[in-house]
Amino acid sequence: MSLEIKVPAVGESITEVTLAQWLKQDGDFVEMDENIAELESDKATFELPAEKAGILRIIAQEGDTLEIGATVCTIEEGDAPAGAPAAAKETAAPAAAASSPAQAADDSENPDSYAAGTASPAAAKILREKGIDASTVKGTGKDGRITKEDAEKAQVVAKPAAKPAAAAPAAAPVVAGARNERREKMTSLRKTIAKRLVSVKNETAMLTTFNEVNMQPIMDLRAKYKDVFKEKHGVGLGFMSFFTKAVTTALKEWPAVNARIEENELVYSDFCDVSIAVSAPKGLVVPVIRNAESLSLQQIEKEIIALATKARDNKLTIDEMTGGTFTITNGGVFGSMMSTPIINAPQSAILGMHNIVQRPIAENGQVVIRPMMYIALSYDHRIIDGRESVSFLVRVKQLLEDPARLLLEI
Repeated sequence: MSLEIKVPAVGESITEVTLAQWLKQDGDFVEMDENIAELESDKATFELPAEKAGILRIIAQEGDTLEIGATVCTIEEGDAPAGAPAAAKETAAPAAAASSPAQAADDSENPDSYAAGTASPAAAKILREKGIDASTVKGTGKDGRITKEDAEKAQVVAKPAAKPAAAAPAAAPVVAGARNERREKMTSLRKTIAKRLVSVKNETAMLTTFNEVNMQPIMDLRAKYKDVFKEKHGVGLGFMSFFTKAVTTALKEWPAVNARIEENELVYSDFCDVSIAVSAPKGLVVPVIRNAESLSLQQIEKEIIALATKARDNKLTIDEMTGGTFTITNGGVFGSMMSTPIINAPQSAILGMHNIVQRPIAENGQVVIRPMMYIALSYDHRIIDGRESVSFLVRVKQLLEDPARLLLEI
């Protein structure tokens, strides 16, 4: 007796998934709860376990889009791995017997075989090869039939009158090097990313404001305490924890930046669930640090490492990627100098970090070289006014350039 394995329900808003990869082959013996396939939704990738031990019989193929509840495979009762499937037998299609040209020629001369004005098979073949219209040839056979000799004579007569061959089309220009192309089906995740980004651009009044941060104070602090911090807490002291703490402090002071629109209402959150944009193998994902406002620097660093590792291993769950109230994205790790990040709907704002560059700035009336970073805040102008967005970004800058304020909460 076989058991059907179906696509499980993975979330209220998910109606279909893509079969990303089979982890087992058709005919393999699988144990109960052993992972047999990877399914990909528009939010995450998850594994499909076997619901009993037995022989796997694959139904759906890699790349197929399946609705929730659709049958993916069956598992038959069995005790041992199935043998390799037998190779398919090759069958040769019998060649069709061709008529002998000589026989066709002989048949063409049968005076009683064809009606008047009709070319014999041999004559028709000659006329067709030479591009001569049979209606222009006068037949000498019985009742005006066109014989082989008529076709051969018509060929000689018609040759001078034949239309000149059309000029050959110009040869395509020769291009050096390979010019290969390949097509890949868009994954559910990539299609959803594309749909959401276009939706945000079309449905929000998105603006971006910029500022710059002198990173020297944070870099000096890290250089002084990074070894002690790692020895005590087991994680490195990175920039992201400082930015997260600065953002959560500023969000408390400017709650509109932490709000969202739901139908005709503004929803303000008293907590800060900060989404951290992470580049995963299958696309950009945004796992969420819950209640980031209540976490210490080391707790934030540990949470970031855990979520980033899961993202790169495609192990994030739906719950870990939903419900954020504000997003931080760091294009600086790829060398970005400046950008306008797109809001992560339904949130109303996103902070973009960029690379750190040594630049000359004026400081206390002197020109000095400092490690500077441009920061960008994209926001929905329907909720957040210019005063709030600029003030929020200035507050983040202030906290980062004087990190003691983060500890003293001033």
